[in-house]
Parts: sequence; structure tokens; C-alpha cells
Amino acid sequence: MKSIRLEKDSDNIIHLILDNPNASANVMDRDFAVSLREAAERLKKDDYVGIIVRSAKKTFFAGGDLNWLYAADREEAAEFFAYCEALKAELRWLESHGKPVVAAINGAALGGGWELALSCHHRIAIDSPAVKIGLPEVTLGLLPGGGGCVRMPRLLGMQNALPYLLEGKQVGPQQALEAGLIHQTAKDADELLEHARAFVLANADTEVQQPWDQPGYRMPGGDARNPKNAQLLVVAPAMLQQKTKGCFPAPEAILATVVEGSQVDFDTASRIESRYFVELACGQVAKNMIGTLWFGLNAIKSGASLPEAARSSLSKNDGETTPLRRIGILGAGMMGAGIAYACASKGVEVVLKDVSLEAAEKGKGYAEKSLQKRLQRGRIDEPRMQAILSRIQPTDSAAELEGCELVIEAVFEDRELKAKVTAEAEEQLADSAVFASNTSTLPITGLAKASQRPKNFIGLHFFSPADKMPLVEIICGEQTSDETLARAFAFVLQIGKTPIVVNDSRGFFTSRVFGCFTNEGIAMLGEGVDPATIESAAALAGFPVGPLAVSDEVSLTLMSKIRQQTINDLQREGQPVPSHPADKVIDHMLELGRAGKAAGGGFYSYPEDAKKHLWQGLAKEFPAGEQPPFEDVKERLLFIMAIETLRCYEEQVLRSVRDANIGSIFGIGFPPWTGGALQYINQYGPEAFAQRARELAEQYGDRFAPPQTLVQMAEANLPLTDQ
Repeated sequence: MKSIRLEKDSDNIIHLILDNPNASANVMDRDFAVSLREAAERLKKDDYVGIIVRSAKKTFFAGGDLNWLYAADREEAAEFFAYCEALKAELRWLESHGKPVVAAINGAALGGGWELALSCHHRIAIDSPAVKIGLPEVTLGLLPGGGGCVRMPRLLGMQNALPYLLEGKQVGPQQALEAGLIHQTAKDADELLEHARAFVLANADTEVQQPWDQPGYRMPGGDARNPKNAQLLVVAPAMLQQKTKGCFPAPEAILATVVEGSQVDFDTASRIESRYFVELACGQVAKNMIGTLWFGLNAIKSGASLPEAARSSLSKNDGETTPLRRIGILGAGMMGAGIAYACASKGVEVVLKDVSLEAAEKGKGYAEKSLQKRLQRGRIDEPRMQAILSRIQPTDSAAELEGCELVIEAVFEDRELKAKVTAEAEEQLADSAVFASNTSTLPITGLAKASQRPKNFIGLHFFSPADKMPLVEIICGEQTSDETLARAFAFVLQIGKTPIVVNDSRGFFTSRVFGCFTNEGIAMLGEGVDPATIESAAALAGFPVGPLAVSDEVSLTLMSKIRQQTINDLQREGQPVPSHPADKVIDHMLELGRAGKAAGGGFYSYPEDAKKHLWQGLAKEFPAGEQPPFEDVKERLLFIMAIETLRCYEEQVLRSVRDANIGSIFGIGFPPWTGGALQYINQYGPEAFAQRARELAEQYGDRFAPPQTLVQMAEANLPLTDQ
């Protein structure tokens, strides 16, 4: 079925209408390519004054067909390259056949959609928040392969184009207008078409050309040989390496495409782009990132990980539960304050309670301080800022919680304290209200014993800082109802976060696996591995922060308290108490008074007038021994998290592979290039991973021993999937 319709209006203007019959959005798939070729062949034989490219969908054009890109492999690389070149030839014809062509942008124009718009001579967008313009391919391990790496530098210049290409920067209509990406805005769809017709008719008797096709054209700011650009390009690769640590091939390929393409003619630059694009699309990193950050993330947001009963509850009221209007938060510390700000920013009224009004107001001050920074940077205006702040009501009275549909407890990790605030809050709540604990380690079933309505009790584990971190881990206790789960899930989506659903367990999924990362780094320090090596290995593996640095942020005191709470609970239950080589190192650091950043210093020193640096005393307290292979240090950090994630899946703490992968990337910093902790095993190869795990276990400890599920995967040599 054709993805493009051709209609001619009374002014002899051709309307090239994008209307994919197979999906809710237009995508650059095979049907589109065939339709565009057929449209071009028809137009070559027709008489018309110009073309308006517009969409019959709510969006203009969503981008490339990721199903097709995900399936591409190296055996089909030549065919894939030929396809890319053929599609781009049609776009090239569109901009070079002499008649005026206008892109009438009514909604999001991202990726291939923006590349289609770039091949038009004039671009007009409706001035609406629904319109987003940009090239996000790099965030999925790809580069813009439909001419974006060729046209953007020729339109804006190399330096101005690179943020859109290397960072996936997206802008709204006004920003796009100011940047020179579009030429006009329109207030609505009718005005959009009026402007488009006006441009075509004004240029009907002119042979219209793109700037880069006009005689004497020079790239804004010059090409890569221009001295100013040459100075930038001397340091750009090193800056890129510093940012990507060599884990992400796409930014390097984009920079190479832009630099090489700037020095040759348009058609040669286009072929260069196609070659790099095919190389990335057929590579493993793009497969990892597309599989998790696109398909997995979309499946999670659609409720794929929920049990059928919870999905049914979620689908009431035409596809979603009723948005929450008023919630309560117990504890106005850093976590509670961050949750309050996140909720108020999305239009939810928040009662922020602490033991004193002063403490509660201090928590609201976190939101005010954050909003002031946004105001100074021009990202928000004063009325919007005041509207958000007005939604946060600080209080020291539990009576103010009356009318809250959800209460989130965010007090210290102390079982008795949590029980006290649970009982106090429930006295004020309606029977239908949900009570959630933000605990990061304590089992929800145990905490729910303090509740009069355990079926309404659930875990909502936010990550610090809660207003910025994208993930919320939803933990179901033994008595948590499906309706409660559905309401909690919908709330997380309502405030713009990504929910993963896990079953109850000590440490759940994220805290348990994150603890393995920090403990492994600390254990290596105790073994005599150079601390700089540990932190460098983490960076080069793709982790955002090293295990020693992040332990300082968390605080060794808190880590010790959590360990002691675990010991107490296990002894009470008559279960064996595990130990870890990191325990002695943590205890020794606490004896030295170095508990972390908040205490003035830990593994790092924090001078007031300089950057933090590894504490020089580490060399004395943990003398360096014979250094292990650098690859061992990297893989110990990656493997221990992947193995513990697999154990969580094996023990049914995790309900799905996609939750494991998304949770590990968004919640605990597992390197995105891997596609997540379980996808890391898949892409490594189950058999090879199991063999390497045995080697690490023999060398460094039984904690690396392959779980039974890994043994089964290795025997079958099959990946772990949700299908």
C-alpha cells in the first residue's frame, strides 16, 4: 500500500501527502521508498508549478523504520547501502528538479522526517509544543543516514550543525526559526497551507535551488580546511573520546562523515554518509541500543510488563487511569524534596510533610532553587515557576494529608520509623488511597505489616536526584493488589518517569545490583588494585561514575547501616549472613573518619577551590600489589552486575528481560552501549560469557560463578528474551 498520495489543487500545486497506511505515524520504510520513487516518476511527466509536502497524520514524519534497521546485518550490507542510495536519490531529485518545494510541518519532524524536510527549499512549521525538530539517531547508536550529515553542515555550518548531529539536540518551532532551520511559523493548519501556497506561487516562474546548489556557494564558516574549523577539529576527536570513552561508535562516525563530507561535492558526501550509516546499522552497539532504548522502553511504557489484571485496570477510562490530583510525601530531605518537585512540575498538588514546618519549607526550597536556575537560563518564565511552587504545600501536620490519593514515604531506612509514619498517615487517608514506600532495600511485604490496608501498599523506589533521574522501580509486596499496581504504574507515567515492575526481595533489583558494582570496586581496592585503575576501568567500560566516586556520594555510613540492617533481619529469620571482601575496606574507612563526600572526604578528597581527586592516603591504607590485567578490572565490574541481574531474573525478582535492561541503564548506570545488563550477556554470547565467568570465579571469587540460567543459556547458546 502506498505511503504517499498525490493531489493537485486549483493553483496547479502538487500536494505530496504523507499517509502511511500501516502505522499511526509516517516512517521511512520500504513502502515509503517505493511510494516516493513512484511519485517522482509521475511528477517527471506532469505539469505543475511546485510541491507542498505535508502529512495526513498528527505528526509530520517520525523517522526511520527501526524494525527494518534492527534486522539489518552485515551479510545484507551491500543491498542495504544500495537501498539507502536509491532513497536519497529521490530526495536529491526533489530538491534539484527546479520547482519550488515546501515542507509544511504540522507536528514532530524527527530523524528521517527532518531529513525529508531538509530536502525542501522552504520549511514552515506550526508554532505548537507538538512540533519537535531534530536528528535523534545518535541516541540509538546510529547517524542520520538520509542526508542529515550532509545538509545540516551546508545549511548551518559545521560548528552549528554538530550539536544537532552529535547530541541529538531537538528544538521547538521558535528555536528552529532562530537557528535558521525553518523559514516561517504558522498559527494553525490553515495558515500553514496558506504560507506554503504563497511561497510556491511566488517562485513558480523561478528555477529554485538549495543554497548548496547555487553557483559560488560556500559552507557557512568554511569547510574542514578553514583555519578556524581546523583548530576545532584538532581537539574535537580527543573531546569526543573523553565523552564517549570509545564505547559509542556513532559520534565518531558522525564527526568523520561531516569532516570528510565537507571537503567533497554533495553527491560524494552523500555516499560517504551512506557507508558510515550502513556500518553502524549493521553493528552490535546499534542493535543493543535500538532493542532496549526503543523497543524495550516503548513496550514498558505500554504496560507490557504488567500482569493481565493490572493491564485491564490500567486500560479503564479510555486507555488510562484517572490522573492523580493530590499526593502526600513524608520526609522533606533530599529524596522527598526531589519527588515533590518532580510531581509539582507535572501539575500534581503535593503536601510535603516533615517533623517541623521549618524542615518542610527547606524541602520546598529545593524546588525553588532548582527553578531559579532554570529561570536564569531562560528555560522557564516567572508565572510558570510560581505555578509549580504553589503546588507544594509544606507542613508538619499529618492532618493536611486528608484528601491525598497517594502518599509516598521517603524517611530514613529505619523499619520502626517507617512503621510509625505509615500508621500516622493512614489515619488521614480514604480507604482507596495508595501508600507507597520509597525504601531502597527493605522488603515491602515486611513494611506493609504496619499498614491497615496491605493490598494498597506498594514500593515506589525513586533514584537520587529524584527530579532528574528517569526511573522509578515499582515493588509489589505479597498482598499488593493489581489495581494498586496499575494506579502506581500510571502515576509514574503521569510524572514523566519510566516504571519497571519487580517482585519483593531484599534490595529488590536495582539496589541489589548497584551494591555489587560498588562492592566490587571497593574489594579491588582492598586487593591492592590501584584506585585510579579501578575508576579508569569503569569509565572506559562506559559507566558514568566509578565505584569509588559513587560510594562517596552514597556515603559509606549508609552502606554500613544497610549492611547492619540486613544482618539483623537475616539473624532474626535464622538465615546465614553473607560477607563480602568490601566489608573490611568500608569498616576501615569509617574508622579513619572518611565516610564520603558529605562527611568531608572518603575515597576522594574534596578541596574547596579545586576538583575532587583520589585521596592520597589510599596508597598507605591499601598498598598496591601486583596489578591484574586492565581488561579483568573492566569485566569484573560489568560481569558482577550482569550476573547478579541474571540471578534476580532467575529468582523471579525481575519479571522481564526488558525491565532488567531498562532498569540497569536508567537506574544504576549500566553502560547504555550494551543495551542493558542482560543484553550484555546476549551480545557477549551466552557460551563465551559463561566461560569467562568461570575464569573470573576461579581468579577472584565464587560470586562470579555462572547461575543455573546462564548454564542453560550456554548449553543452548541462545539469548535470553521476553519472547
